Amino acid sequence: MANVAAKPDAKAKLLDAALTVIRTQGYSATTVDDLCKAAGVTKGAFFHHFASKQDLAVAAANYWTEMTGGLFETAPFHDPADPLDRVLAYIAFRKAILQGNIPDFTCLVGTMVQEAYDTNPAIRDACWASISGHADTLVPDIEAAMREHGIDADWSASSLALHTQAVIQGAFILAKASGRADLASDSLDHLYRYVEQLFGNETASNRKG
Repeated sequence: MANVAAKPDAKAKLLDAALTVIRTQGYSATTVDDLCKAAGVTKGAFFHHFASKQDLAVAAANYWTEMTGGLFETAPFHDPADPLDRVLAYIAFRKAILQGNIPDFTCLVGTMVQEAYDTNPAIRDACWASISGHADTLVPDIEAAMREHGIDADWSASSLALHTQAVIQGAFILAKASGRADLASDSLDHLYRYVEQLFGNETASNRKG
């Protein structure tokens, strides 16, 4: 018998639905019924896999981290030889993936934590683990860039990595509030220029000049 690709189970369908529905209408406005409808599963299937909407939200945050982690691990911004160019290429990549409708490119964990940070510690902690964990992946390149470019500063690579995430999450808020993706793109351009200035405009193009 020929092998048949396994169909997503109800849990996977619900997690995929959560990524779309929560980014579109927010965590608080999303109901279990909304998630079941989007996933095409019964409410019984939902409660077989998740004890509550909060339980699914925490799982969705972890799922989001796994999904986006794979995207960023294989992205082309890792290719430049110079670590500063890799940091700048990361910012350029984040701008390049601002595609589609606003819910398509905004961040699940950034959306959830804005609503749940003070009322739901489990969701808050899962969102922080996702955002800070992603920032941590940038730290080695920033540290290497500081060494190679002789940057002796009163800021740390970790603080700059977190700042990139603050700008990106803020850019998403601007896009949502205005309905304009171009405002998010502008914010990423400003972040790119800011990092160039931190390193004395020592980009590859300048070094070749």
